[in-house]
Amino acid sequence: MNFLEEIEFKEKWLAIERMMVERFGKKPDMEAILYLIGMNELGRVPEKPFTKEQKQDLMHVATCALLSQSGYYEYDGHDADGWPHYKMVETPPEQSLSNQEIMLKQHIIAYFED
Repeated sequence: MNFLEEIEFKEKWLAIERMMVERFGKKPDMEAILYLIGMNELGRVPEKPFTKEQKQDLMHVATCALLSQSGYYEYDGHDADGWPHYKMVETPPEQSLSNQEIMLKQHIIAYFED
């Protein structure tokens, strides 16, 4: 990423954080953003609070949905309970944690731009 791309990336990420603060009253961490995207992908509000495992499942759904933008995952339909499922098409590249976070943030930016 060159200098101008990095500035644009940071500005777009700050805009997403501002949108979340305006909507929810506080700055979310990555897990909270993934949880919200997972909720959006699920497409419904639960009748009772999600279990810890379901919250982790929502973050997994979000990650798969995000990485499907780059062809790493492919939507594979919903199960009987209405949960979306994805299958891995290509293994994402091995990267450092900081580069993984940047890649995820780039996909989150694209998700909210669509």
